[in-house]
Amino acid sequence: MTNKATMNGLGSHFVLVPLTAQGHMIPMVDLARLLAERGARVSLITSPVNAARIKAIINQVKESGLPIHFAELKFPCAEAGLPDGCENVDLLPSPDYYKTFFEATHHLREPLTRYLRAQRPRPTCMIADMCNPWTADVARELRMPRLIFHGPSCFFLLCIHLMEQHGIYDRITDDFEPVLVPELPQPVEVNKAQAPGFFTPSGWEKLRSQALEAESTADGVVMNTFDDLEHSYIELYRKVIGKEVWTIGPLCLYNKDPNDKAARGNKPAIDHHRLLSWLDSRKPKSVLYVSFGSLVRTRPLQLTEIGRGLEASNQPFIWVIKDVERTSEVDKWLSEGFEERVSTRGLVIKGWAPQVVILSHPAIGGFMTHCGWNSVLEALSAGVPMITWPCFADQFLNEKLLVDELGIGVAVGVKVPYFCLTEDSPPVAKRDDIEKAVSRLMHKGKEGEKRRKRAKELAGKAVSTMERGGPSMENIARLIQYASKHGNNDSDQEEEHNM
Repeated sequence: MTNKATMNGLGSHFVLVPLTAQGHMIPMVDLARLLAERGARVSLITSPVNAARIKAIINQVKESGLPIHFAELKFPCAEAGLPDGCENVDLLPSPDYYKTFFEATHHLREPLTRYLRAQRPRPTCMIADMCNPWTADVARELRMPRLIFHGPSCFFLLCIHLMEQHGIYDRITDDFEPVLVPELPQPVEVNKAQAPGFFTPSGWEKLRSQALEAESTADGVVMNTFDDLEHSYIELYRKVIGKEVWTIGPLCLYNKDPNDKAARGNKPAIDHHRLLSWLDSRKPKSVLYVSFGSLVRTRPLQLTEIGRGLEASNQPFIWVIKDVERTSEVDKWLSEGFEERVSTRGLVIKGWAPQVVILSHPAIGGFMTHCGWNSVLEALSAGVPMITWPCFADQFLNEKLLVDELGIGVAVGVKVPYFCLTEDSPPVAKRDDIEKAVSRLMHKGKEGEKRRKRAKELAGKAVSTMERGGPSMENIARLIQYASKHGNNDSDQEEEHNM
């Protein structure tokens, strides 16, 4: 690390507290490295299981000499009543454990406080995931500024903030009643099921209240988006919350080295050299990539419909099936015919896939996605248009942004969130729906060309904002200056006296 980089850091020491879920941790790790490269000291809070998943990145950080410490706090599985080792949302045996998991994170308050008190130099600024409201007490006790990290799109955040502000969640009783989001510059119609807000299900009232209180008392907001993508929504969001907002994305573009891209999130289930060889054999823009993130658990009946739709499309594809989705029924269907029938044009990855490696390859021409914001930004940054298949949380509003405003998405037609389905529910998208969406997205006609051109333009803007002197990089510099100016650097003696 150069003296110039150290000087740019201005003596700031950030503590980052992500929610231990893949979609939340991955951008926080990227943010940690960005801050450290500019001379800031960073403590990133994690746990033993989650640290093991990113061991390759931790080793790279150590070799590079970046001032990042990955603090492994014991995750309170036993205290909270979680099965041993369930330190990440995607490791939970079923969604029935979600509420218990979020409540378990509150047990980290005292261990985190002890860890931060012992740090020298003292942390000057906390950036905490919105889903960790208990961090507000830690920051208040240690008298340091606290910023909220928001992983979703600003469009989603603005919509649910306005709906919350206007009492829509309390006033509307039917989850599927259409409602216009108030105060937006153009009409956007949603329903509560598709725009659920934070912690709104019955039984989550306490967590919701804590999260909203922690957000309202935060000193500002950091979000993984960029001005050229959501400018009008960012400006309106800044106005309605009355706080400073730092847009510092797309964070995925921090990873330029192929090995960095391959190591993001977890150990891949496929050798990335073999993967690249397969992709190298395909024509440019010919391959459809199909993946639904780390949390969505697609049922066997829906998986077979996806497979049949991909087969019927006659399009080259890479399809990711998570380990948790691999029942004996699914494995039998894959091995007894499907994989053989599509062997000349299809690749099935069973487990974790190096998504940024795949999306940034010239052979990829489309992405069938659940519309999680990390996946959206990864595709957008690579200039890849999308088939949108939202499942829950922020994903339906992200779909509206992609399809209706940005013009780079084709909707497969899903209307009902997964959490509203039962085991007996039919597939939300049938083989014909999937085949038609694939054909429309990958088609070489005027509509397809317009979509691809728009995606390419947005990719150029994404790359520019993350280059030296770009708006997002300037916001990183401003963030470091804020931490240096507002951090409580002179309280070491007082803290030692109070201990």
